[in-house]
Amino acid sequence: MLAYHNDPNIKSAILAQLEAHAKADEIVQGVSWDNGKGCAVGCTLHSYNHMEYETRFGIPVMLARLEDCIFEGLPNNLAKDWPIKFLRSVKVGSNLSLVGWKFLHWILTTEEVNPGINDPLVKDAVLRVAEIVRFLAEGKSIKTSAAWSAVKSAARSAESAAWSAVKSAVESAAWSAWSAAKSAAESAASAESAESAAWSAQSARSAAQSAAWSAQSAAQSAQSAESAAQSAWSAAWSAESAESAVYIKMSEKLLNLISKAV
Repeated sequence: MLAYHNDPNIKSAILAQLEAHAKADEIVQGVSWDNGKGCAVGCTLHSYNHMEYETRFGIPVMLARLEDCIFEGLPNNLAKDWPIKFLRSVKVGSNLSLVGWKFLHWILTTEEVNPGINDPLVKDAVLRVAEIVRFLAEGKSIKTSAAWSAVKSAARSAESAAWSAVKSAVESAAWSAWSAAKSAAESAASAESAESAAWSAQSARSAAQSAAWSAQSAAQSAQSAESAAQSAWSAAWSAESAESAVYIKMSEKLLNLISKAV
């Protein structure tokens, strides 16, 4: 399968179509294809059947799905240009059959874009799957049964490790809670008789102070609520920015791999 079926006219035509959609501001995130507007795939196909990339453009369906996923994750201003950049990077007559696997191997081995891969609970499982994908990225054939066996083994290892960690955490938390409750009960019992008189003496003063404390508490609560809202907004903005940065890196990597295909 050769890109654009080795016909430069196919590439020119689809780029002209996408540029017209971009000029009319019809490339929209969150919409597959509706009333002349759509996502990267929608504006390319005027439908939402990813398999058409293979029949119409000689581009593997895996790349169509990656294009779609990255489009939805990019910041809006970059997303609008993404489908044009994606198809422009494809050289007429190139073989893209290994690009998707190379990209997936990069995802499974690059902590910068996928920090979870080195978590102790899943690290071994990810490495096993990455090794299978590496063979595919190099164009080597692997027996389906062997690959499936490795994937299942990796999944079982990850599941076992995760369950052990959760079980340990729950037991530790339960023991800590029981110990704390026991200590609190013992402390309360020993202090009860000694403090009863003191509590009686302090009750009048406490009542007098309660009004002032209530007012102060209300003010502090309002301030805390405002601070919490600001912190939540800041955290959400930071998380969104970090996610956008990852999608930008992924878009750059995919374009680089596509452009190098021959």
